[in-house]
Order: sequence, then C-alpha cells, then structure tokens
Amino acid sequence: MPFFYASRIVGRSGCGAKARGLAPFMLPMKILAVLLCLATASLAEDTVQSAFQRGVDMFFEAKPKESVEAFDALLKLEPRAKPELWQRGLSLYYAGDFKGGREQFETHQTFNTNDVENAAWHFLCVARAESVEAARKALIPIEGDSRVPMKQVHQLFAGKAVPEEVLKAAETGEGNDLRNHRCYAHLYLGLYFEAVGDNAKAREHMVKAATDYKMDHYMGKVAQVHVKLRGW
Repeated sequence: MPFFYASRIVGRSGCGAKARGLAPFMLPMKILAVLLCLATASLAEDTVQSAFQRGVDMFFEAKPKESVEAFDALLKLEPRAKPELWQRGLSLYYAGDFKGGREQFETHQTFNTNDVENAAWHFLCVARAESVEAARKALIPIEGDSRVPMKQVHQLFAGKAVPEEVLKAAETGEGNDLRNHRCYAHLYLGLYFEAVGDNAKAREHMVKAATDYKMDHYMGKVAQVHVKLRGW
C-alpha cells in the first residue's frame, strides 16, 4: 500500500485555509501554524502506516481476526485506502468473514483490474459463503495477467482447466523463478481443492507451497499461514 502524503492530509484538514487567514504581520504565527499542521499530518501518516504494518504482522503471526481489526483501524483513519487494501481481503477470508472478503476483493477490482489472484480470492470467498457453482458464475473475468501460472489458475477456477495444466504451466524457468512458479501453482491448487471440499488434496498442495517451494514474499507466507491455521 502506498504512503499517504502529508500534503493530501493537509489539504483535506483545511489547515492551509486557516493559515492563509492570518494577518501578514503575524508571519511567525503563520509559520507555526503550517509547521503544526505538517506535524499533525506526519503523525497521522505514521499512524496509518503503523496500522497497516500491524495488520500485516498479525496476519503473518496467523492471527487473522487481529489483522482485520488493524486494517479496519487504518480505514477509519484513511477510508480512501480501501480499494488498494487486498491484504485485508486475505485476512477476512481466514477470519471466516467470507462476505466481507468478497466485498473487499470486488472493491480492489476497481483499483487493479487485471489480477488473476484477486479473481481467485473473490471466487474462494463466494464458494465458502455460497457454493462453488455460485463462485464460478460470479468469477471475475481477467485479461492481461501474464504471470506464470495465472492464466491456468483462472481457467481452473472457471472450470475450464484441470490441476495438471496448472502444474505443467508452472514448469518454466529455473532456479528461484521456477521455485516461485511452483509455489504459486501449489498455493492456488491447495486453495482450490479446499474450496471444492477435497481436504486431502488441499493439504498436499498447500504443504508443498509452504515447505518444498517455500517463498518469503507475501503470497509465499500466505501458504505458511494457511498450513499453520489448518494444523497441517
């Protein structure tokens, strides 16, 4: 999530207007007012960033409810951040608030329109709240996500591909790139199988994403959190 610049907060708070209202001979007071306004904006920014970091930290500690609370605190301070806050959607999913997760991913779609992962998590929330059939009907169409193996993941969730096609697509590149492709493939296969009710296969794939092909980025850690929360 990007930082929210002090100038935006100052503009919204009206501090500039108050400063302009001071008489010319009160220049020191005007400067003081501006400095105070900037300091207040900086403090607000620190609070927003602190709330965001707490939301992330709580999620990585496998405490999704506490993570949601932190992200919600952030939104009280900066409501405009919501479309960007896909991390909140993940926390809502693991906290069991599938309706809230669906709404968050639908909101994020307005900000990021070509991300298969957003469509996948939206699918997962709908599947858990309603049914797999309903999730397929509501699947967000995505074009332009060239990441491996996202095209095949989207086709799988749409019912137009089989798991083997996802695994085959992931076998490209070498070294860390190959490991990352495999991590993503097994992560989304694990999530998919959990959604359709095959917990044995869900566990098999998620454990591979979390251990055999462990990655330290956000989605790599999602697999690790998933395994911890499920007791696998």
